[in-house]
Amino acid sequence: MFAYRTSVKFSKPVDFQDEIKMLSENGEDAYTEIAYWRKHPNLHGWMEDLYYKKGGIKESFNCVPVELDLEDLVNLEIAIKEKMLPHTSGFFFGESDTDDEAIKADLKFIKDAKEAIFSGDRVFYDSWW
Repeated sequence: MFAYRTSVKFSKPVDFQDEIKMLSENGEDAYTEIAYWRKHPNLHGWMEDLYYKKGGIKESFNCVPVELDLEDLVNLEIAIKEKMLPHTSGFFFGESDTDDEAIKADLKFIKDAKEAIFSGDRVFYDSWW
């Protein structure tokens, strides 16, 4: 599970993986990693819900990006602080860590993502499992 920042404006807020691939194949640094999670299924479930709310059409939320705007980040921050991320399970997922250190890491991601947006970049989430 990854979050990235980019200066590229993609054509839509979801399902722009082909655009990312084309930029990468052309040798362009299309994006920079700002967060990485391993086995945080509840965060992934929250992102999956967002993906479909934004018009995502893939049957499986895997290897498909979703852009995060400021409103999304505020809503995510609330969900994390109130421990309201949706319980999510799956074969590869494991269990989400909800201790104080994990919450601090999630909130640091939100802070970094907001800073990226305020500086003019866009932020997106992607996963591969």
